[in-house]
Amino acid sequence: MSDLNLPILDLSLLDEGPESAARFRDDLRRATHDVGFFYLTGTGVSPELEARLHRAARDFFALPEADKLAIENIKSPHFRGYTRVGGERTQGKVDWREQIDIGPERDAVTAPDAPDFSRLIGPNLWPDAQPELREVVAEWHDHLSGVARRLLRAWAVALGAPESYFDEHFGEPSTLIKIVRYPGKEDPTPQQGVGAHKDSGVLTLLWVEPGKGGLQVRRDGEWVDAPPVPGAFVVNIGELLEYATQGYLTATDHRVISPTFPDDRISVPFFFNPALDARLPIIDLPAELAAHARGVTQDPANPIHSLYGENALKSRLRAHPDVAGIWHGDLLAARAAG
Repeated sequence: MSDLNLPILDLSLLDEGPESAARFRDDLRRATHDVGFFYLTGTGVSPELEARLHRAARDFFALPEADKLAIENIKSPHFRGYTRVGGERTQGKVDWREQIDIGPERDAVTAPDAPDFSRLIGPNLWPDAQPELREVVAEWHDHLSGVARRLLRAWAVALGAPESYFDEHFGEPSTLIKIVRYPGKEDPTPQQGVGAHKDSGVLTLLWVEPGKGGLQVRRDGEWVDAPPVPGAFVVNIGELLEYATQGYLTATDHRVISPTFPDDRISVPFFFNPALDARLPIIDLPAELAAHARGVTQDPANPIHSLYGENALKSRLRAHPDVAGIWHGDLLAARAAG
């Protein structure tokens, strides 16, 4: 593993006594200060659960097109459901992938004075032809939510805050699971599976089909490969954690290069973020850490908002212009005028 471009951390060290736990927290802080990405082992996710998720993903994408399009995301004002190949964009360019987006199962908000970001709240779209998908996704969601909470408590202590810091300020988490398939391309040049971007929230846990590369992370101005490691998740932080630490922790650009036909690739990112109406306060870092805070990235084309709902809505409107045009023309007009 010594030739990997990202550090490997073992979550189970938190259970092996004070010294091991302190070493894990130090490694966690260092990895996300220096790189913003790492591999995480020791999560307790069983090979059996991984295999069930993988099978469910393969079965979903093997459904007849009519079954997938029955839950196409253009039918959901909440940006849920199936996105056909070419239906999502990053930095205005088409991403060569198909996917299903699954968020918290809630009723839509109908109050006329609700904030704009409340339009992201609502029910999921599930395929009638594959009822087992909902069951395995629920199990995956519950296990990874526990992993995410453990990481956030470790980060809090590593940054000099109370262990409960994120629990106190998160509210009911706004999670998102994407089950993604990157089809192979026959073009002689690499294609944009998903373009270079930073995640808009706090924390992402990525499961990648074994043996399938394509993920790349920007390190020191260069793109480096981040191939899957058996039994490990690829973990990265998002813009909100960079904001809360005023740039001590860094959200890092990453992208996916499409595989070459006839190969394809399955990946399942799990995004663990605060409630849409939560505003993470800035952490009062110890002086020795604050001295190395670089400030929040300033990009006029991609402002970072402290309120998560504003960050999430910005991301969804930009990534799915067809859904935005059908359901949220008033928001697009207001942003164009502003």
